[in-house]
Amino acid sequence: MNYLVSDVEAASIPIAETQEFDFTHSDQSAAPILNVQVLKNLMNADSGVYVSARHIEQIMDAVPQHMFILESDATLTFLNRAAREYLGRIDVCTPAERLRAIIHPDDFDGLLDAYRDAIAHGISIEAEARVRNRNGQYRWFLQQMFPLRDETGRIVRWCGTRVDIDEHKGSKEQAERENLALREEIDAMSMFEEIVGTSPRLQAVLARVAKVAPTDSTVLITGETGTGKELIARAIHKRSDRAHRPFITINCAAIPRDLIASELFGHEKGAFTGALQRRIGRFEMAEGGTLFLDEIGELPAETQIALLRVLQEREFQRVGSNQTIRANVRVIAATHRDLPAAIEAGTFRSDLYYRINVVPLEVPSLRERKEDIRLLVEYFIARYAGKAGKQIRHIERRSLDRLQSYSWPGNIRELQNVIERSMILCDSESFSVDESWLSTAQRSRPLAQEMVSQEKEAIEAALAECKGRISGTSGAAAKLGMPASTLDSKIRALKIDKRRFYTN
Repeated sequence: MNYLVSDVEAASIPIAETQEFDFTHSDQSAAPILNVQVLKNLMNADSGVYVSARHIEQIMDAVPQHMFILESDATLTFLNRAAREYLGRIDVCTPAERLRAIIHPDDFDGLLDAYRDAIAHGISIEAEARVRNRNGQYRWFLQQMFPLRDETGRIVRWCGTRVDIDEHKGSKEQAERENLALREEIDAMSMFEEIVGTSPRLQAVLARVAKVAPTDSTVLITGETGTGKELIARAIHKRSDRAHRPFITINCAAIPRDLIASELFGHEKGAFTGALQRRIGRFEMAEGGTLFLDEIGELPAETQIALLRVLQEREFQRVGSNQTIRANVRVIAATHRDLPAAIEAGTFRSDLYYRINVVPLEVPSLRERKEDIRLLVEYFIARYAGKAGKQIRHIERRSLDRLQSYSWPGNIRELQNVIERSMILCDSESFSVDESWLSTAQRSRPLAQEMVSQEKEAIEAALAECKGRISGTSGAAAKLGMPASTLDSKIRALKIDKRRFYTN
């Protein structure tokens, strides 16, 4: 009986009945020949050309895409050269086992359902799935399968093709990552200002930025909250050879401990409860560019180990995957914590510290660069006046004196907020700051001073009991009922030397 390809509007090629091809044959490099009992050479009435099974095989072997033939029971009877060379030898029994052996686990169920749907309803299907090559690596393919019917319309075989779309998928994913990075950068730029100031302390930092930027060295930026550590990191990125690639940020203190690894490295579908699909991590988003790890001192111990591996080996694995991904990423870290003290307390790895502290940069607090306050005030006034549609001709002298004499515990971020609030309420061409906004903060310190000694004694007692350890269930922060970062800030503000408790 003769069978015709009727699902495509092309010249139909008659194919005779075949036996199952022997895939246990040891010579995988040789072009397979369909094992045929009797092949009838059918003549095309118009051209007088005979087409043999061997000719069909040679045509399919010449096609660079994968092609295969399945019998009506889904038994594989032919695989062209491109597919054989890609897949290598596969020793399995059933069609489902063969499919499972070559398809990525995340894509297997979907593709198997599509194949079953095609066979059940006699329809063509098209689906994307990752196919493993003979070396165990996966590439994306567009999978197609359509029925071959005889002259009565009965399906007797299935023809399948696979077209490599891995580069297209990679370009698409890279574009999505870059678009996400661009959106994040636009959002970030609306929250942070340019670096403004001429003070010697700031200029010394900028001079070091200019030197380290062209290199690929890892940088550790330290300084109080609100001093503009991310601005320094962005300045390094913009002056580097990676400036045309993504600048990705992550605040390690803002991510729950059990999700931080997923945020950094990504995860596979089903890696943990709630992982409904594969997710790209920040390292993959930053490929070719810069990853800024803010508040790196808050990383949990297990994530510190994974990060150390990335810095040492330049590779990582998504959560729930054993596939290694290469990382071409420059890392810039920042913290307001005393990392050497954290190392002594056992909350931060010393080997990770030495890996990130290749080039240290300390950003001065605003009270250490008070000569820059006037420039910053004028800069923020110009920015917010334009947004508010107001015109400011001069700054009230008393307000400027207050701003310059204030200690600014919140640094530039606090100054920015004060200027923005003042601009909203300003109803003249003379800029002024409500005295209560700063004087309240300054009056609160003498009132709080009455409790300083008691607070200091309580913290020192907790540190002594916990032998200097701050975080963790046995740390002083848990004992005092406050976050570790809050306790760390109080220790610095109260000028407590926590090192003296380590040997107690």
